[in-house]
Amino acid sequence: MGSFSIWHWLIVLLIIVLIFGTKKLRNIGQDLGGAVKGFKDGIKEGSSEKSADSAPPQQVTGQTFEGEVKEKTKS
Repeated sequence: MGSFSIWHWLIVLLIIVLIFGTKKLRNIGQDLGGAVKGFKDGIKEGSSEKSADSAPPQQVTGQTFEGEVKEKTKS
């Protein structure tokens, strides 16, 4: 009841092809594929630049300062 059969999907596909045409659908597919490929390349570039540009983490020496605040000053 909740899902369509294969015949429903074929009819929807046929209507889409009739409305847009095969050439326009092919161009949309190529554009979408190029966008996904560009996105993946950008992610790979970003992660490689991030690892190359990041400085080594600074070491924490573990010093503790104890004190008491007597009065809060206005700045």
